[in-house]
Amino acid sequence: MEEQEKPFLIHESAMTYRRDDISGPKYLMRGPRLDFGLVVLTPGEDYQTHYHRTIEEDFFTLEGNIDIYVDGHFFATLKPGDLIHLPPMCPHYLINRGASPWKAVLVKAGFSPGDRVNINWLPGDPAVTIT
Repeated sequence: MEEQEKPFLIHESAMTYRRDDISGPKYLMRGPRLDFGLVVLTPGEDYQTHYHRTIEEDFFTLEGNIDIYVDGHFFATLKPGDLIHLPPMCPHYLINRGASPWKAVLVKAGFSPGDRVNINWLPGDPAVTIT
């Protein structure tokens, strides 16, 4: 087996959240075939509209609620136990309008660093179009 193919164990506390170790994504594994981690958005916090060219992204809600917009339209309020699957080329935006943090498991597959495309879109803007 190659080094990267050996089993490993990691505890969540060994990694940090992107935004001052409070919120954003926290990756526990990056590649070689998928990204796996956690994501937290605090009350009032959002995550910029974006899509992925070739990878799919999944969120499984553990705590709190989050509003998600897909293709420029409100899609759902995710609550604990909800899983959303976002295929490639599917623009999505998340915002925590609740009173408590939202925490979810994050899985992106296959592994393709740099695959993310940001879009300047917020609720109330015209629908998203990908060119």
